[in-house]
Amino acid sequence: MPSYAGLREVVGFRAKNAAVKLAKRLAEAGYLKAAPGGKLAPTDRFFELPIVEARVRAGPPEDAAGQVAAELVTLDAFLLDAPSKTVLVRVKGDSMRDAGILDGDLAVVERAETAKPGQLVIAVVDDEFTLKELRYEGKQPVLVPRNGEYAIIRPNQTLQIFGIVRGIVRRYPSARPQARRNAGAST
Repeated sequence: MPSYAGLREVVGFRAKNAAVKLAKRLAEAGYLKAAPGGKLAPTDRFFELPIVEARVRAGPPEDAAGQVAAELVTLDAFLLDAPSKTVLVRVKGDSMRDAGILDGDLAVVERAETAKPGQLVIAVVDDEFTLKELRYEGKQPVLVPRNGEYAIIRPNQTLQIFGIVRGIVRRYPSARPQARRNAGAST
């Protein structure tokens, strides 16, 4: 967070005292907290995003009038049950495409040594990482891809669970950088 002088400048206040009062109100509302050295730091509430009350159809459009935010949530709170045990792993390949997991996605993985059948896991199979669905054939664990072009993985020696996939994050390309490149190319 900026200093009080920096906050004053960003918000456009003339007096530093106005920035101090604003910071105090934001702290009272739970958006800021005191940090070492007399600084301010944002709380999780500072980063909350609204979830619109209605669900959006993936089919024919429906009336969106009057849709308001029903709740606020941070992406961390939505995706992470155990932040200290969570890592992000970049997905490589298309063996899970039918599960909606694509090359370049980030898997939100909660570190765990065990998983239940049907869970998507990151596993170490014969010293190699892979993301697959955990299943069992009898008592033997197997890893099932979600793309018919790939075979079920049956470990030759070892299979260790690295973690359970709790979510997938994908960022779609923005049109802005492309527009800037095109604008620069026409000169």
